[in-house]
Amino acid sequence: MPERVSANGSLEELGRRSVAASRLVALASTSQKNLALSRAAELLLERQGDVLAANRADVARAESAGAGATVIDRLRLGEARLESMCDGLRTVASLPDPVGEVVEGYVRPNGLRVERLRVPLGVVGIIYENRPNVTADAAALCLKAGNSALLRGSSGAIQSNKAVAAALRDGAVSAGLPGDAVLLVEDTRHETAEQFVQLRGTIDCLIPRGGKALIDMILERATVPFVLDGDGNCHVYVDVAADLDMAERIIVNAKTQRPSVCNAMESLVVHSAVAGSFLPRIAARLHSAGVALVGDDRARSLAPEIGVATADDFAREYLDLKASVAVVDDLDGAIDHITCYGSGHSEAIVTADLLAAERFVREVDAAAVLVNASTRFVDGGELGLGAEVGISTQKLHARGPMGLRALTSVKYVVHGQGQVRQ
Repeated sequence: MPERVSANGSLEELGRRSVAASRLVALASTSQKNLALSRAAELLLERQGDVLAANRADVARAESAGAGATVIDRLRLGEARLESMCDGLRTVASLPDPVGEVVEGYVRPNGLRVERLRVPLGVVGIIYENRPNVTADAAALCLKAGNSALLRGSSGAIQSNKAVAAALRDGAVSAGLPGDAVLLVEDTRHETAEQFVQLRGTIDCLIPRGGKALIDMILERATVPFVLDGDGNCHVYVDVAADLDMAERIIVNAKTQRPSVCNAMESLVVHSAVAGSFLPRIAARLHSAGVALVGDDRARSLAPEIGVATADDFAREYLDLKASVAVVDDLDGAIDHITCYGSGHSEAIVTADLLAAERFVREVDAAAVLVNASTRFVDGGELGLGAEVGISTQKLHARGPMGLRALTSVKYVVHGQGQVRQ
């Protein structure tokens, strides 16, 4: 099938332009990069009417196609969310520049002086679904870390993404950087997505932001290095030593504050010694907030609101007002349940028992483990990284929220005085 030429060029042409831009951005000063991001924030606000009109068109199209509430929530922009995007750009501009940072330095016995320096990755490819805020967050972090951003969003958000990307490109140009530091692929066909993840020699690191179908396509088709932003089947475990008032606050926040995101609680695990008093209480509270619960036999016997759960239910990332519930006899049972069904994203324990908390932190294998706090805090902004380009659930190169340093590599720099190897 011949490659369609989109309004801003063919995929191969965009790749070449992104590579060329990456070489210039890698040499840009911190002040240039900061100015580009600050100016992009100003342009987004100046063009607020156009950006929101583009977003309304995307939302209307999604609603006409019968998209669910979760999809619409991720897609929709408003004045508050647009202002939040601009705040994110300004925050990234205010962060220390990682490029050139000395990670390690030492002197060898032969007098060689060795340093490991942070350097840009090059071209960072981001492929994502229905979230126009990713366009701003990803581009900002890529640029500040000295990379060019090659973005491939979904058809559902194409008008929003074009409007946001235009402001970012114009911001870069106003700071003396190439506009191609931010490039949006406007061809949103599935075939183009597959071509995108096979741009060897162009994309130095691929980061997907999307659901199971996208991740499966990456695993099957990608021929470039990638970092997986995987499912978020996040658990909250209420221990025998939990402050139950605290547990209730944490669970309600983790499940209902924004259920459509990957760090929302999807699974609740409760110690049997407190389940009798706590489960009816929390089930009623969640039910009143519109949350549908499914659980094991022990959970269902304690709260009539809880329906039947299958093994698939315990492993599912709902991204909606639904959650699974399990009752366990001890901390070992909780850790075993999380190990069996968790996705390695974010897991929380509520307890006043320091030893239990330490065991949970040590033995639960996840990108983030929380003690007495909502899983919703596993976010680049909340953890002090500014924005994030994704939350890695794999273990190589980067894990957890990916901020600026995760978008750099390192190189060795060796200074000598004429030494030769014997």
